Amino acid sequence: MTQIAFIGLGHMGLPMARNLLKAGHAVVAFDLVSDALNAFAQDGGKPATSAAEAVRDAGVVVSMLPASRHVESLYLGDGGLLDKITPGSLVLECSTIAPDSARKVHAAAAARGIALLDAPVSGGTAGAAAGTLTFMVGGKIEALEKARPVLAAMGKNIFHAGPDGAGQVAKVCNNQLLAVQMIGTAEAMALGVASGLDPAVLAEIMRQSSGGNWTLEKYNPWPGVMENAPASKGYSGGFMAELMAKDLGLAQEAAQSTASSTPMGALALQLYRLLLKQGNGKLDFSAVQKLFVE
Repeated sequence: MTQIAFIGLGHMGLPMARNLLKAGHAVVAFDLVSDALNAFAQDGGKPATSAAEAVRDAGVVVSMLPASRHVESLYLGDGGLLDKITPGSLVLECSTIAPDSARKVHAAAAARGIALLDAPVSGGTAGAAAGTLTFMVGGKIEALEKARPVLAAMGKNIFHAGPDGAGQVAKVCNNQLLAVQMIGTAEAMALGVASGLDPAVLAEIMRQSSGGNWTLEKYNPWPGVMENAPASKGYSGGFMAELMAKDLGLAQEAAQSTASSTPMGALALQLYRLLLKQGNGKLDFSAVQKLFVE
């Protein structure tokens, strides 16, 4: 049995690591937060005292970290984790980071004889818990075939987006579109309710009409319309607005580097930054509804 090291037991990482355990893998994990390590240990996982200890005997390394700077700090430079991982091992970097940062880590891994895939995910905390995540993978197809059994324990859909960094490009494109959909839905919901419509009735009409989209199907931002949506739970849980703002910033960086025109993405970023300035960064990203309601 291949031993797996898991670095980063946050809102996404902990349920992903749990699913690896459920699939019968031996998992050693590290996180800077002791409560996360304790929770992992209670599920039968083995906590490590450092990232270096976690990867010591691992054939596969999975990381799920907040941003590019954390990933580069973990893997690169003198004493970085790539110097601790055994050549021939497989690294699955599942964080959402800048495509250029992903390519930098890819190059450093290749120079050390380590196969690396950038494999960001979609599906949120619910998908992480249920093991139904979508993986968007960048890197060599041979490495992906080796990684499939591990990815399949955590997700339902696995897409090979293309070469190094392609998974990150796909992720920022997806999240830009998701943000635009959420903002448009929130704006329309507010307009309808302000005009006297019942929010649940309006949501169903739009869901069954040409305005139908994923947010209306699964994640309505108006409180009370969907019982299990974060909007009906005080916008708690789910995908934090500050992380959506981060991803929209990455999308704008990609747009700048490719001279692409993304006016909707740029506006979405500004609206989410406004939401953060109002102190709502820790709420679910559907809390953008607040910008359209007094």
